[in-house]
Amino acid sequence: MQIKDCFYLGNIVKKHSFKGEVIIKLDTDEPELYRNMESVFVDLGNNLIPFFIEKSSLSKSTMLRVKFEGVDTEQDAEAIMKSGIYLPITLLPKLTGNKFYYHEVIGFVIKDKTFGEVGNIVNINDKAAQPLFEIDRNGIDIFIPLIDDFIVNVDRENKTIEVETPEGLIDLYLEE
Repeated sequence: MQIKDCFYLGNIVKKHSFKGEVIIKLDTDEPELYRNMESVFVDLGNNLIPFFIEKSSLSKSTMLRVKFEGVDTEQDAEAIMKSGIYLPITLLPKLTGNKFYYHEVIGFVIKDKTFGEVGNIVNINDKAAQPLFEIDRNGIDIFIPLIDDFIVNVDRENKTIEVETPEGLIDLYLEE
């Protein structure tokens, strides 16, 4: 399994017991969906290794206490500390309407209600305080904040997202 075929679910943040249990901080709005998993992929040295779950329990909303098969001591748990946890993209619940996963819309065309076709989404930058659509318009980079109020329609069939941005926002990137 390669990382490009997976989604990031969370991170192992601490050991829980001397019997190898660990705490995973889940990066999700719906932690209860991941309460009864059979296995996950653990990122160890840029390799995704499958780990099977003996038992797990959800505590403190986004914290999942896990006992992995074969991780039976504190030293075993220490070896996987701070590792990322991944699941195959195929396990993501399907979203509908104007909700979408960032990876899902790469390559979609952005159309603004006033401006018209803006360009293709090449990335979603979620490193800033506000996530941004990174759009390529014939070699010019355009950034549009990913704000629910801006998103008018997500058309998965035609791979387009219609937005309504404040007047002049797109023009800022096109003026010389």
